[in-house]
Amino acid sequence: MGTLGTGILMGIGATILMDIWAVIVNRFAGVALPNWGMVGRWFAHLARGTVFHDAIGQADPVPGEAGIGWAAHYGVGALYGVVFVLIAGSGWLISPTFLPAWIFSIITVGAGWFLLQPGMGLGWAASKTPSPWTVRGLNLAGHTVFGLGMWGVALALS
Repeated sequence: MGTLGTGILMGIGATILMDIWAVIVNRFAGVALPNWGMVGRWFAHLARGTVFHDAIGQADPVPGEAGIGWAAHYGVGALYGVVFVLIAGSGWLISPTFLPAWIFSIITVGAGWFLLQPGMGLGWAASKTPSPWTVRGLNLAGHTVFGLGMWGVALALS
């Protein structure tokens, strides 16, 4: 399949598992599901040159923003999978272990904390939300699930 294809499958599979995790946490703990429409709005405005908003919900709506958000979510997941396999190398793909995938997935939380969340008006690492430490914990848990997903897909493909 090749490194690129493997990375894409790992990222997409991990993103699917992360979405399943979000549904489980929603159903059993009442945590709101991610609003991919607002993420899509942010990505659309980013393409127009605006990175930071006071509140993304007050930014001009964009046609198809939910679809843009879902596509961005899966596109970023696939990109993370590719970047990870390029860093980890073919040796890791032959015999995947969880720790490198987990470390990488935790590092990727930084993109949310220091770009997406402040870009959407939520503050650095969700500092402007009502419960920033809860959000941070949920972000770390979700990205841990993403790491498990990358590792699981790599195991299935090895």
